[in-house]
Amino acid sequence: MTTTTETVNDVRHSGPTLPLAGRTKDLVGSMIDSSTSLLAAQSHDIVRFAMGSPADEAVPADEFRQIAGEILDHTSFTYGATEGEPRLLQLLVDYLATTPDPSTHDRLVITTGGMQGLDLACKLFVDPGDLVVVESPTYTNGSATALSYGAQLLEVPVDDDGMQVDQLADLVAHTHKTPKAIYTIPTFQNPSGVTMSEERRRELLRLAHTWGAVIIDDDPYGLLRFAGTDIPTFQTLSPGDPLIFSVRTFSKILAPGWRVGWVDADPSLRQLLINGKQAMDTCTNVPNQHIVAEYIARGGLEDHLAGIRSLYRERKDAMLDSIERHLGDRVVTTAPEGGFFLWVTLREEFAEIDTRELFEIALADGVAFIPGPALSPGGRFRNSMRLCFASSTPERIDEGIRRLTSSLEKMAR
Repeated sequence: MTTTTETVNDVRHSGPTLPLAGRTKDLVGSMIDSSTSLLAAQSHDIVRFAMGSPADEAVPADEFRQIAGEILDHTSFTYGATEGEPRLLQLLVDYLATTPDPSTHDRLVITTGGMQGLDLACKLFVDPGDLVVVESPTYTNGSATALSYGAQLLEVPVDDDGMQVDQLADLVAHTHKTPKAIYTIPTFQNPSGVTMSEERRRELLRLAHTWGAVIIDDDPYGLLRFAGTDIPTFQTLSPGDPLIFSVRTFSKILAPGWRVGWVDADPSLRQLLINGKQAMDTCTNVPNQHIVAEYIARGGLEDHLAGIRSLYRERKDAMLDSIERHLGDRVVTTAPEGGFFLWVTLREEFAEIDTRELFEIALADGVAFIPGPALSPGGRFRNSMRLCFASSTPERIDEGIRRLTSSLEKMAR
């Protein structure tokens, strides 16, 4: 007798092939985001250097709970304006006026996190076959967004001063194409932690104007400088430039779970941004916008930023100190002046270790990171890895580096 389950399976396996869109071949997913589910499935203790998330203690959860209890009412649970809640937009304009990156109402649209800002940028500027320049290594969620719109990616190396812009023109010439967009994370880059120099920013602006290419300026970390001096943003260097499309977010400075960010773009794009967003989600989560707005209105944002800058500096120093003690000259690291990440490259007896293979061993040993190839569209950097210092205490950081060292030494035997 054939069971109902067997009948369903027979129909499923003998039925027509699903009519998938051609673009699905370019939906590559994210090892970074997938690590959240992977780590949640583990039952043993793991020091988590993988996900780029704020420390639990860096999220003002008690204040958020209090604000939610005091202000949320019927106006918080209905549809909102696609461009963002008016109060949040005004407060954001007022706050940005106190930073090196002021803006105006007609340039801002509230987004569902920074990722929606990147998606909107690619939706507006990238056609199938267009050449999009990306850093190498890069935040591959961003490059994957460009791929999902059919982009051809060109990887440009990164060093301690950011994208090697001096190589860009020659690399572009070899493609026999003109770039349509240049995707960069110029400040405390994800994954390397390095910052693009002012000289390179000026040259990148010059090249963008030569090609008529938009600079997709992704900066989740710029407000998290804990050492050194500020470098002028693209908007500062070229005010009102229509070829600068800036993507920002509250995810790294307040909490990623809010999924509230913004884009700062030429006013001529605002209606297109609204149209594009209306085809995605109608509006960003209204209760979350109300809570973020009230938090800013109560005046705590700058004190909060000062506190987490100090916290993250301590943790970055703790990670570098621990790496020096446990690993010494067997690795090379970056030394960021802000943000969340260190980039670690293996050398000497570790030089031939593939960090994708190391990941499985290290996870079993109780430490997680992101392997280098996951941070390059072409799968480069097999002997490198990204470590997040922001979300662990100095004591946990030292334990995690100790475990990582043990895993490396196992593989080197």
